[in-house]
Amino acid sequence: MAGISLKNIVGKKNETSAVILQLISQPNAECRIEDNDGKILLGNAFENAITSFPVVLEGETMGWVKGHETGLLVARLLEQLAQKESEKKKLGTEVLNLYQEINVIFNFSEKLSQTIEPDMIACITLQQAMHSIPAHSGVLILWDEEKKELQVPAVQGELLFNNENIRNNPGLLLRIGLSGQSEIMNDFTKLKEKRMVEEPVQSMMYAAMKVKHRIMGAIILAGIEAEQFSAAHLKLLVTLALQSSAAIESAMLYEKNIREVREREEAILRIHEVTKKFVPNEFIRSLGKDVITDVRLGDQAEKIVTVLFTDIRDFTTLSEKMTPEENFRFVSSFNARLGPVIRSHNGFINQYLGDSIMAIFPESPDDALKAAIEMQKAVFKLNEERNVSGLQPIKAGIGMHTGPLIMGITGDEHRMDAATISDTVNTTARIESLTKYYKSPLLLSGDTLRLISQKDNYQFRHLGSVRLKGKHNLLTIYDCINGYSHNELQKKMKTNPLFIEAMQCYHEQRFENAIHLFQQILTADTEDYTATRFMENALKFLNEGVPDNWTGAEEMISK
Repeated sequence: MAGISLKNIVGKKNETSAVILQLISQPNAECRIEDNDGKILLGNAFENAITSFPVVLEGETMGWVKGHETGLLVARLLEQLAQKESEKKKLGTEVLNLYQEINVIFNFSEKLSQTIEPDMIACITLQQAMHSIPAHSGVLILWDEEKKELQVPAVQGELLFNNENIRNNPGLLLRIGLSGQSEIMNDFTKLKEKRMVEEPVQSMMYAAMKVKHRIMGAIILAGIEAEQFSAAHLKLLVTLALQSSAAIESAMLYEKNIREVREREEAILRIHEVTKKFVPNEFIRSLGKDVITDVRLGDQAEKIVTVLFTDIRDFTTLSEKMTPEENFRFVSSFNARLGPVIRSHNGFINQYLGDSIMAIFPESPDDALKAAIEMQKAVFKLNEERNVSGLQPIKAGIGMHTGPLIMGITGDEHRMDAATISDTVNTTARIESLTKYYKSPLLLSGDTLRLISQKDNYQFRHLGSVRLKGKHNLLTIYDCINGYSHNELQKKMKTNPLFIEAMQCYHEQRFENAIHLFQQILTADTEDYTATRFMENALKFLNEGVPDNWTGAEEMISK
C-alpha cells in the first residue's frame, strides 16, 4: 500500500469519484471522509452520532467514512478505487523492474562482447551481479575438466568466502551450484563448518553456470542480513549466469583454437627446423622455393657451382681399431668440426657420406677455397687434441671443381629425395681421390682456379694434367699449399720456384734435371710428399723409358 493515500484517491477526478461526491453532496446527507488522523478529506462536519466505516486496502485501514447507509456505500467505492490504484502502481513497478532488468542484461552483453578472456568475463559477470543485486560478497567458481579441480577466477565484495577451502571441497559444491540447480539457500551450516563461508553470512543464493547439459560452475552471492535475496534477485542472477556461461564457453573454445593453431605452427616450425638439417635451405632456395613444403616431385634448377669433397685418409685402417660406436663418434666429431666451417663460407653440406662430406658453394669458388683452407686448419687442431689423448693423428684430402650442376627433387610420389645430378660431382670426387696419388691435402681443377677472383692471396702449384677414367678430355690439376701449417707453408713457399722449374723439366722429359731439382726441394723440405711423388715418377721414366704416347698427363685407371 506504500505510496497510495486516501487523500490522493479522493482528489482524483474520475467517474467513481463523481459518484462519491454526488452521494456526499445530497441534501440532508450526513457523510464525510476522514484520514486515519481524523482530518476531513471530503464532506462536512456534523454533530449527530454516526457510524464509522473503515476503508481497507490489503488488510490495512487507509481512513474512514462516517455516516449512515450512505457511508457504507462510499467506503466500498473508495476501496475499489484504492484497489485499482494499487494494481496500476504494481503494474508500473513491474514494468519498471522489467525495463531495468532488460537494460542490465543489454549493458552486460555489451561488456561481454568487448573481451574474449575467460577470467575477464568471470570478473565482469561477478561485478554486474554485485552491482544489480544487494549482496555483500560474491564468488564465481569454474570446474576445470582437464585438471579435475575447481578454479576461482573472480571474487567481489567483503571477505565472506574462503577461496582455498572452496577449492578443497568440490564435493559440497556438487550439491549446490555444480549440481546444475539455482536457488536461495536456507541452510548453509555445512559450508560454515568447512569454513567455506564466514560466520557473519546470513543469506546465500547461487545460480548454476551451464552450457546445454554441461555444468561449468556457479555464481554464489552472500549477505549478512536474513532473507536478503528475493525470487527476482535469483531470476536475474540465473540470467547473468547463463549469459556469461555461453561467453566463457566461446572464449575457452577460442583460446583452445588459438592454442591448437599455435601448437600446430610451432610443430610445423620444428619440422622445418629439422628438415633444414636434412635438406639445406640453400638447396630449397636454388629451386626457387622458400620452404620444403613448397617443393614438388620433378622440381629442378641448373647452376654453376663449386663442389667440394673431403675424405678422411686411411679411414678403413683407423676404423678396424675401433668399435662401431667408437667409429660413429669419431666420424661425428670430424663432421661436427668441418660442417660449421662450410656454412660460415656460404656453402652448404649436400651429403654426409660416412667418412666423407660433399659440399656445394653456389656463390663463388673463393668461398670454397677459403673453406677448404680453414677445414685443413680445423683438422690440425683436432689432431692436437687427439695427440693429448694419445690417439693417432688423422689426415683429410679435399678436392674442388667448378661446373654446371642440376639440383632437383627426384623419386616417386611416396618417397622423394633431394638430388644433385652432374658430371661436376663425379669429377670433384675423382679430384679428391687424386689427393692420395699426388700426396697433397688440397687439390682444385683449372676450371676452379680460373674463377678465383683473388689468386694473389694464395699459393698454387701446377701439377699438370690428368685423364680421368672414362674421360676423353684432360683435366688440369693445381695444388694449393695455404692449408699447411705455418712452418710447412714457409718451406714450400721458399722451394716453389724450384718446384715450378722441376715440373717444367718433368713435362719436357728432361728427367735428370727434374730429379736434381726435386732432390733440392726434398733437402729443404723432407715432408714435401708431392715432390717425392713426381721424383719417383721421373726416376721410373728415366730407368724404364717413356711410353710412346706419353704427353705428360697422368692416366688414372681407377675411379
